Amino acid sequence: MSDRLRRFGAFAAKFAAKALAGLAVPVGLAAAWFFCARWNWIPEQILPSPDAVWQTLRETTADGSLQSATLVSLQRVLSGFAVGIVAGVGVGGALGASATLRGYIEPFFLAFNQIPHIAWMPVLMLLFGIGETLKIVLIAWAAFLPATLCTLQGVRDVPAGYRELGRVLMFDRRATFSTIILPCALPSIFTGLREGLANAWHALVAVELLASFEGLGYMMAYGRQLFQLELVMAAMAVIALIGLIFHTLLRWVELRLSRWHLEGAA
Repeated sequence: MSDRLRRFGAFAAKFAAKALAGLAVPVGLAAAWFFCARWNWIPEQILPSPDAVWQTLRETTADGSLQSATLVSLQRVLSGFAVGIVAGVGVGGALGASATLRGYIEPFFLAFNQIPHIAWMPVLMLLFGIGETLKIVLIAWAAFLPATLCTLQGVRDVPAGYRELGRVLMFDRRATFSTIILPCALPSIFTGLREGLANAWHALVAVELLASFEGLGYMMAYGRQLFQLELVMAAMAVIALIGLIFHTLLRWVELRLSRWHLEGAA
């Protein structure tokens, strides 16, 4: 029992230290924001007070507009993200497994990755108009590129010795993939998923700012037009919170899958 208590105490202390370290910068920024608003160091028209942003969150939640905008944005980002990562992991895996295919196609992906997502919008508008298809395609493209490149890197960088071991043990393709390639590539794949998720939110906000009449991005544009910066910051806070939750969920899934592969290998 004493060993368990010591282990629990060590875990709790480590978790508390990590949590405090992670909260140091946000708490510092919040304190600076509070004092700037409290002592009028920055005009309220430029930097609304925390009370004004909190009041806006309460009002938009009470009338349902915040929930409605959040649901619309979530549907768009999840749909586009799902399409992008499924296609990206598949294409990246194929490129990583085939040196010939990689030699032909990888330079194009590296070049496309340098182009900002918003720059594709005029072309996509000509192809798809300004409806929902435009938004899903742009979000999917934003998630597709990092998912493809990171998966490619993860599969390509599997040590040759591991592959040779699989041949010595006479693994078929399925066993080689599940036992050797996937566990080695998993960290890189999830890096691509997290980058793809961040890019998906960036693309969502951009497309809703320019070509939408609903969603959190549109709420930000509406607040800017009316000089209601507290509405802009409220929408930003919701986006940041949802992004943090998704990032944490992806990290949790990655750790669970990594542990599962380690236990299976043992």
